[in-house]
Amino acid sequence: MVQLKSKNTVVGIDKGELVSYVVQGHEFIHQKGSPGWGSADTEMFPIIGPVNEANFRVKTPKGEAVQDQHGLLRQMEYELEHQTETSAVFAKEYPSGTEVSNSKFPEKSTEEALSWPYDFRFEKSFLLTDDSLEIHFKVSGEEGMPFMLGYHPAFKLHSESPVIIAKDKEISLDEVLAVGSRALQVPDCTAITLKDKKEITITTEGFGHFMCWTEVGNMVCIEPITFYPYAVEQANLHQGFQKLEDSAQFKVILSPRT
Repeated sequence: MVQLKSKNTVVGIDKGELVSYVVQGHEFIHQKGSPGWGSADTEMFPIIGPVNEANFRVKTPKGEAVQDQHGLLRQMEYELEHQTETSAVFAKEYPSGTEVSNSKFPEKSTEEALSWPYDFRFEKSFLLTDDSLEIHFKVSGEEGMPFMLGYHPAFKLHSESPVIIAKDKEISLDEVLAVGSRALQVPDCTAITLKDKKEITITTEGFGHFMCWTEVGNMVCIEPITFYPYAVEQANLHQGFQKLEDSAQFKVILSPRT
């Protein structure tokens, strides 16, 4: 477990996963073991969304790739590359064509192994400042590699009627629950505020959109995304790709108001 500390703030990171963000005694991150989701955060790469209706295949310029929901990056382990009292850098490296075991097999998937026809390096770094937690993502690899990126953090809810504010519009938890597994689309948006017992704002660079998901009342996932996957049929998921030019950088800033 990696811990970052600053003033009245403690951040817990378990193998690259943000598992705790406590500010003045208030925990903002959903805890593993609590109802709703077995993780606290993850990345969706190189695809976002399910592909079960497309036989777990995604079209690329190098042919079809075998992928499962939200891509293969989450099936790989991070390596800790650097750490200070207020920062940590993790990375995953993938050689093209390498088979990665699929944890969804066989209960939720027919695919035992996933693969991608491009080399890439994925870096995730954390920087704790006096008033926020910055999470940086850097994708590097083959020129022209198609990809989508989504960040999937889960926030712990402390009240019965939390409100999500996006572009001056209020979104209730009931509205998110009503959409179910598809996740509520919040297009053309770079900042969302979650008003609960305490308030936190999620500001982004490079993503452009959000989607919100939960199926319980004690947590909500507020997810920056480059593409909303349910805008197309699963067989056409490739329409949401952008192309890598040398490298691509993205940022998420968590700014609590306690």
